[in-house]
Amino acid sequence: MGVVAAAVDQVTGRWADALFGLARRQGVLDQISADIERIALECQSPAVVAFLQGAKGSTSERLAKFGGLLESANPHTRSFVSLLFERRREEVLLQIGAAFEQRLLEERGAAKGIVESARPLESAELEALSQDLSKRLGKDVTLTGRVDPDLVGGVRVFVGTSMIDQSLQGRMDGLRRRMMEARLPAVGS
Repeated sequence: MGVVAAAVDQVTGRWADALFGLARRQGVLDQISADIERIALECQSPAVVAFLQGAKGSTSERLAKFGGLLESANPHTRSFVSLLFERRREEVLLQIGAAFEQRLLEERGAAKGIVESARPLESAELEALSQDLSKRLGKDVTLTGRVDPDLVGGVRVFVGTSMIDQSLQGRMDGLRRRMMEARLPAVGS
């Protein structure tokens, strides 16, 4: 991880922890989580991303352009976002939201993950994988499926910083590594 990325992670972590602590103390974790999720969805549009990365003008001018997203938000969410704009930290709003959601999942003993497969998985298959991972990890795991046409067979599961590679390619790579590491006797000895 680069120095800039590490600094951004530290900044977003501190901001997310501050928002999370406030939400917990005020008993509005679910409301602020819903606000953050809604804002994050809106912020995925290229126009909003460009605005957040290059916003110019006074705090009130920048907030006025962004304000429509905050109309129905909890007052604590509005205050928090306003403070981000005052400190010119709006470009990390999405990362702060992701860190907040991760903190909320940890608080609740839950985790979200992604399952990559060669074909779309049925909901029953996703549920079975979720239950299996929940038992293994001791957390309530919710999985989302994603098709990766480069996978020949099997699945790859990403939960937090962990990856479980049960793909055909992953198994072949593992076999190749074990064969390379094995000491084979010389022919003709």
